[in-house]
Amino acid sequence: MSNEITKRLTELGVTLPSPAAPAANYVPYVISGNQLIISGNLPFGTDGLEYVGKVGDDISLGDAQASAKLCAINLLAQAKVALGGDLSRIKRLLRLGGFVNATPDYIQHPAVINGASDFMVAVLGDAGKHARAAVGVASLPFGVSVEIDAIFEIE
Repeated sequence: MSNEITKRLTELGVTLPSPAAPAANYVPYVISGNQLIISGNLPFGTDGLEYVGKVGDDISLGDAQASAKLCAINLLAQAKVALGGDLSRIKRLLRLGGFVNATPDYIQHPAVINGASDFMVAVLGDAGKHARAAVGVASLPFGVSVEIDAIFEIE
C-alpha cells in the first residue's frame, strides 16, 4: 500500500513534511499492539502555523477545511516516521478526533473536519474511511483553527 499511498500523494500534489516535535511533555505517537495512536496535530505549513483564528469569525469554512486537510497531511507525516518510513503498514484509519476553534454559535464542525476526512479517503481509499468526532471548542493551542488526532490500525 505504501507505493499506492505515495502515488496518491503525488497525484494530489502533496509532499509529506518533516513532522513537528512535541511542544510539551508528551510523545508524538504511541504504538500499542496493532494500533498507531498519533497525538493532536496542528496546521503547520512550510512557513509555520497557518489558519490561526476562530472559525465563524475570521476563518471561513473553506479555510477551516484547508486547515483540517493540513492537519491530516501532518498526521500522515507523523505516521510515516512512526512506521520507519513504511506507510504500507497502515491497514486502516480507525478514528479521527477533530477539534474546531469556533465561535459559540458555529454549528458546522462536521463540515470543517470533512477537510481531513476527505483527504484521508483520497489518499488511503476505502482504508481511509473512519469513525470520528467533530467538536467545537473555545480555543486551541497557539490560536489555530483546527487540531486533529488519529488512530490507525497497522500491520
